[in-house]
Amino acid sequence: MTTDQDLPMDGQSATAVFAAKGIDVTTNKDHGVIKVVKHEGRDGDQPMIGDRVTVHYTGKLLNGKKFDCSRDRKEPFCFNVGKGQVLKAWDIGVLSMQRGEVCTLLCQPEYAYGPAGNPDKIPPSTPVVFEMELLNFEGEMLTDDSGILRRIKVKGDGYSNPNDGATVDVHLEGSCGGRLFDCRDISFIVGEAEDKGVPLGVDRAMDKMQKGECCILYLKPKYGFGSEGKPEYKIGPDKDIIYEVTLKDFQRAKESWEMDLKQKLDLAAGVKHKGNQYFKAGRHHQAVIQYQRIVSWLEMECGTGIEQQKKIQDFILTSHLNLALCFLRLKEYSQVVENCNKVIELDENNEKALYRRGEARLLRNEFTLAMADFQQVLQVNPSNRAARAQISICQSKIKEHHEQDKKTYANMFQKFAERDAKVCKLTGHVEIIFISEMTNALFKVVYFRLL
Repeated sequence: MTTDQDLPMDGQSATAVFAAKGIDVTTNKDHGVIKVVKHEGRDGDQPMIGDRVTVHYTGKLLNGKKFDCSRDRKEPFCFNVGKGQVLKAWDIGVLSMQRGEVCTLLCQPEYAYGPAGNPDKIPPSTPVVFEMELLNFEGEMLTDDSGILRRIKVKGDGYSNPNDGATVDVHLEGSCGGRLFDCRDISFIVGEAEDKGVPLGVDRAMDKMQKGECCILYLKPKYGFGSEGKPEYKIGPDKDIIYEVTLKDFQRAKESWEMDLKQKLDLAAGVKHKGNQYFKAGRHHQAVIQYQRIVSWLEMECGTGIEQQKKIQDFILTSHLNLALCFLRLKEYSQVVENCNKVIELDENNEKALYRRGEARLLRNEFTLAMADFQQVLQVNPSNRAARAQISICQSKIKEHHEQDKKTYANMFQKFAERDAKVCKLTGHVEIIFISEMTNALFKVVYFRLL
């Protein structure tokens, strides 16, 4: 690859310099994007499709006129490369770069701003030049908790993805610490992959993949084999694992709008049973997937006739209650509250929803709100001993919290008093502070000053 430090930017010579010293980085070699390297990269590693990249760039016309520059804004630019979020020339050019590399790209109109150009900046059908610096890149995070990171080796075809319930045909290669432990072709239903010994993280990545895609998934223990490990693969507890996954083919499950109400109700019974089996086995993530499918099918349905309406509501209530219980086990307390609220909207005196919401609020240290929930449980069912015990715990926690606040405020005012005493010695004033009332978050202070 050619290195050049000082590319001329006048209109006549720029094209000639790129053609002589640059490399055509387009797939079909049509000279649509020609790259000249100014500074080589550091480690030889290149971004993959979907990686989150951070760049600095300067855009110029062939006459040298600058029309955009991230450095002028003193802020680098981030995007997911190869996903069509930026100019086609950027996707192609950045995928050819290494971390730390600085290069210049000559971009023909069909890879840049096209026949329309950019009003007030780029004339129609005009080639442009970008100086690019690749500062950093990292895989695409598929979960909010950074538990699944994906890097795409081969981009898939089309825009369709498997959905929950889809049947997928994949090739898997799993490794841990550089050792290959799993290599096979397998079919499974999305949402039920662990029935075939496939980790949750692979299952959850399916709805982001296209047919023909090959990607590398970096899985944290939560999405791998967890605290139990996988003895048959000689994987110990709490180990990060890597899976290379190729989606060979898939058959999507019917979406909600493709089914009539009778089909949804018939399917819901089986999906609920599957969710219950997962819950009893302690596989709470998998149970969540099943219960959420029922909610997605039925939450907008009204039904005809009292019997059908009751059946729909029973499925909805049960699914939300079961979701709340799953999220309690997963310690995702905001989700517990959200699902309980859904139940209470339909049945304001639902004992289980009130109790589980109270549990979640107690675990979030929302003691007053939790106590109100447990008190409402007792109004619904005065013989609920568990709720009565929880109220005692809430009262104890509130008292403990108040005592801690008192100590905190007492220490704070002691420091203020010591500081003010030093000031008073210098000024000849004597200041006495009496704390007349203190509560959890409200206190009054009376000052007496003797001159």
